[in-house]
Amino acid sequence: MSLTIAALSHIGRCATSNGDTVGWYRSSDGHRLLGIIADGIRGDDGGEIASRIAVDTLLAVLKPAVERGVADDAIADRIQAVLNLANERIGHARRDRPELDNLGTSVVVAWLQRGRAWIAHIGDARCYWMQGEQLQLQTRDDTVAQHMIDEGSITEAERQRLPFRKVLSRALGVSRDAGASYVELTLEPGERLVLCSAGLFGAVPDQHWPELLTSPGSLEEQSQRLLDASLATAASDNVSVMMIQFC
Repeated sequence: MSLTIAALSHIGRCATSNGDTVGWYRSSDGHRLLGIIADGIRGDDGGEIASRIAVDTLLAVLKPAVERGVADDAIADRIQAVLNLANERIGHARRDRPELDNLGTSVVVAWLQRGRAWIAHIGDARCYWMQGEQLQLQTRDDTVAQHMIDEGSITEAERQRLPFRKVLSRALGVSRDAGASYVELTLEPGERLVLCSAGLFGAVPDQHWPELLTSPGSLEEQSQRLLDASLATAASDNVSVMMIQFC
């Protein structure tokens, strides 16, 4: 098996800074890969700082394990341990700079090896699974609106009318509990994972993605199509996308 990857990030049409941070590492034999997107909470420089701390911490600690490989049943615990560390480091940064009230970030992490993928996430950064022409969301947003949908107090259609629909219920660095939600997948050759920040799915509805992702082109070209589609709608948020394909 081999793993290919493409990743892009853009400030968006309206933002003044990019609070998204994208990072990845592929083992030297091409058989294992770690991909991360962190979507910092906007409002001041805190989001950019928090997302950078999260990605830098995950890469620095997990790269050696990705390079050599570890047992499948140890992967989730390893990711969680590093998320806990990143949560602490963001908390320390907040105490050092109290003027940064919004020092926090969403994060989605994908670890792939031996035809399997382990997905961890906190906040509203997402992971999708592309099987042929079928796109399936694998994460569930940690937002107040999603919690209300789960409780049955509002419908999915009503979400877009809520002024607080983007308010997070959990985020790395903001919540004491850094416990992530996890999904494990078994991939077939040709299938892809798509990681993204809220700026992408907030601008381009999911139902439009398969058309963009099944048109001919490389992973880089398909990623660019998603990014261009978001910018064509005057995306108000930062936009980041990462595509990982199992070959």
